[in-house]
Amino acid sequence: MISFDLSKPLHIIPVGRVAIDFNPTDYNRPLSESEHFNKYLGGSPANIAVGMARLGSRVGFLGRVSDDAFGDFVTDFFRKEGIDVSHIFRCANGEKLGLTFTEILSPTQSSILMYREGVADLQLCVDDVDDAYIASSACLLISGTALCTSPTREAALKALTLALKNHVPVVFDADYRAYTWKNRDEIALYTSLVARDADIIMGSREEYDLMETLLGLDGTDRTSADYWLNQKAGICVIKHGKEGSCAYSKEGNYQVRPFPVNALKGFGGGDGYASSFLHGLMAGDPLPVALEKGSASASMLVASHACSRDMPDEASLAAFIEKEKKQYGSVITQL
Repeated sequence: MISFDLSKPLHIIPVGRVAIDFNPTDYNRPLSESEHFNKYLGGSPANIAVGMARLGSRVGFLGRVSDDAFGDFVTDFFRKEGIDVSHIFRCANGEKLGLTFTEILSPTQSSILMYREGVADLQLCVDDVDDAYIASSACLLISGTALCTSPTREAALKALTLALKNHVPVVFDADYRAYTWKNRDEIALYTSLVARDADIIMGSREEYDLMETLLGLDGTDRTSADYWLNQKAGICVIKHGKEGSCAYSKEGNYQVRPFPVNALKGFGGGDGYASSFLHGLMAGDPLPVALEKGSASASMLVASHACSRDMPDEASLAAFIEKEKKQYGSVITQL
């Protein structure tokens, strides 16, 4: 499948969003009535970075943070997780980290309120992107939110260009957020541009539909997979929320069900999925095994309060899979 050079100093460099999450401890109440919150490191690329580091991957990060106590919180958290912070830059013009307030109405009803106007992570610029740093990694992960506006859009495209130049495999995580995008055509233009050069594409059905707005596809998983696998992609993962996901590759196609858990919240599972799935692939797991790890991590994350803080290590992930499979059997079915 996809070849990763794990002799390099880093296994993966995620690019893009890092934020602060405030998750309520007032469960089953609307955000307007919530009074108590826990603070966590957040943002999809940041959560994936932490998840992969917990599993033993050597992880870097390319992004910008605020030059204040919250910026210190991010870099200190990353350092404690063993993540390289040499290419996390401080903003010089007072930009602050994005804030995310989450709402937990029920185990199946959650929402997110984001403050994303002029935030620090969207200030990443082309001068921050270093050829040698990109070349030092076995993989580059680009988040869709890094493409929503300038200058971070150009920085992400430069990182992509350098990855292609240095034969570094690229993962595109669509990570769509409505904030700061101007219209559907803009979303489709930039996300499809990166997806065409990606080796692995991950996104929800909605995110694939947005990416394919200008392509005239029919909105089915099979059609999407056929199109992108005829570009550069070797694997397309299409997520369907609590229904699970489908993975298409040039070596086999699989349906992935979630492991049953008592869910606490409806968010965070996607980042757990991505981190464990990518770690498994890079460690040489066959695609069904990597997908199983992704599904397990996703289930563990929706059953916990935090995202980054509660990412599993290898031992807890393996124990969860063993326990769940004894009770429920395999969650992987060949399509």
